[in-house]
Amino acid sequence: MLKRMKLLSKAGIVLLLVILSACGGSGNTEDEGNEASEEGSNSDSGMELGQEELTIPYVAWASATASNHVMEVVLEEAGYDVTLKQVNSGAMYTSVSDGSADATISVWLPHTDASYWEKYKKDLEHLGPNLEGAPLGLVVPKYMDIESIEDLKENKNSVGDKTEYTITGIEPGAGQMKLTKEKVMPKYGLDDWTLQASSSPAMATSLSEAIENEEPIIVTLWSPHWTFSEFDLKYLEDPKNIYGDPDNINTIVRNGLKKDAPKAHKILDQFKWTKDQIGEVMVKINDGMDPAKAAEEWVSNNQDTVDEWTKGVE
Repeated sequence: MLKRMKLLSKAGIVLLLVILSACGGSGNTEDEGNEASEEGSNSDSGMELGQEELTIPYVAWASATASNHVMEVVLEEAGYDVTLKQVNSGAMYTSVSDGSADATISVWLPHTDASYWEKYKKDLEHLGPNLEGAPLGLVVPKYMDIESIEDLKENKNSVGDKTEYTITGIEPGAGQMKLTKEKVMPKYGLDDWTLQASSSPAMATSLSEAIENEEPIIVTLWSPHWTFSEFDLKYLEDPKNIYGDPDNINTIVRNGLKKDAPKAHKILDQFKWTKDQIGEVMVKINDGMDPAKAAEEWVSNNQDTVDEWTKGVE
């Protein structure tokens, strides 16, 4: 719908120019020059659209689906033609670093995606957090009688047997999966356990089914995520602090985007929101609303916030 409106707007501008050129034979060049000078100095506060087509990759996490569809609406309202591309974690970084994509707003730092960031940071520009205080770890339903990751080893005859020594994970390339498999499980002595890779939606489905039957389950999970609004869940304590303090979700763009698409760069740089705000979008999507529709509705109802993101570019 936004792209169709942009085409109609461009058609209207062309028609207006034709009418003005047909009527403009009076030849007052001094006035016209002054008007052009004033228009040039005031338009868009000097902020140019630049490159009109943008590609933004994201992983199909609930939070990323919500945030990327909202950003698509905002950038298209600013005049861009945006393509969202669903990829795995590795491709999200490689595509932005090699310039085949322009930005990603789904980077978890300083802990979860640290290995990806160290590998590709020379080809990326870090614009900072767009959402602060995003914890992650191993999560269980509150009815389970365990409180710590250490309990998985100490109580393995009960919890381990009932869960088949399996932690239900998400996409295999996700930073949380690498951190869990390479550091958390070895340091807690979970040698008999398996981290089962799947996908974020599949993990959420397994969690929902287990809770419906009040069965034990352990999953890799993070906040913000719609499951925390839907179910009574708890993070297992991490006494060794391997998952670290809560991450921030960050915005990363390719080198050169500021020059190539100044408006988009400024909007992405100013994009910041809260867990409650992203939660509103996630809940609608989980309830069955199309992500694009949920994003359009949120933007329409939160213009004050969107105005902060677009300040200085309109």
